[in-house]
Amino acid sequence: MAVGRHRATRPRRSPLHAPVTLASISSVVTLVVVLTAVGALSPGGAEPAYADPQQPPAPAVTTPRPAPAPAPATNPVRVAGPATVQPSPVSGTALPARSGTGRRVVFDRARQRVWLVGVGPGGRDRVRRTYLVSGSLTDNLDAGRYAVWSRSRHAIGIDDSGTMEYMVRFARGERAAIGFHDIPVHRGQRVQTRAHLGTPLSHGCVRQAPADARALWRFAPVGTPVVVTG
Repeated sequence: MAVGRHRATRPRRSPLHAPVTLASISSVVTLVVVLTAVGALSPGGAEPAYADPQQPPAPAVTTPRPAPAPAPATNPVRVAGPATVQPSPVSGTALPARSGTGRRVVFDRARQRVWLVGVGPGGRDRVRRTYLVSGSLTDNLDAGRYAVWSRSRHAIGIDDSGTMEYMVRFARGERAAIGFHDIPVHRGQRVQTRAHLGTPLSHGCVRQAPADARALWRFAPVGTPVVVTG
C-alpha cells in the first residue's frame, strides 16, 4: 500500500482576527486610563481611601471647645435686699435736743459727753468743742439747768481722792460741790487714763482730759449756763 506523501498545512487565520484583538487591547488600555483618572485604581498599589464603596467615610471627630468665661461686668448688678442702716459717724456727738439756747455748757449723763456751745450767725447754736468725760459713779446729779457759781485753779478732792486743776463748780451735792475738772492725780499718778473717758468713774464731779479741762476753764466764767441732760 503506497503511502501518500503530503505537506503539513497551517490553518489559515481569519482576516478579522487581528483587528478584533487590537481593538480589545485598545479598549482595555483606555479603561485603565479612565479608571486611574477617576481614582478607582491607585498607582503603585496604593489602597483606596475606604474599602467599601457603598459606605461613606466616618465623620471626623471634633473636640468641643469650652465656652469662654464671661467678662467681668463693668457695672456690677446690685441685688435688692433689706436696707442696712449704718450709724451716722456724728450721731454720738450731736447736740442733745432741748438743751437750751445761747452760750452754754451741755453735759449729757447717758453719753458721758460735754459740749461747749457758742452762738453762730443768725443766733444759731455753734458747737465750739465736744468730748468724752467721766461723770459720777453715783446718781448724784439731776437733769436740769444750772450755772457756774465758783472756780478754782487748783482743788483737793474729798476723802483724800487726789488733787485736780481747773475746777469749775456749777452744782452742790450732799457732801461737796459738783464741778468740771481734769483727771485727778493721786500719789503722783493719774487716777484713770484718757481711754477710760466716756465711763462714769468719779466720786461726784465730771472728769475731763487736761486739754479739755483748760478749754472749758477759758470758755465758762462764773454765770455761764450749764444744762444737764440724759
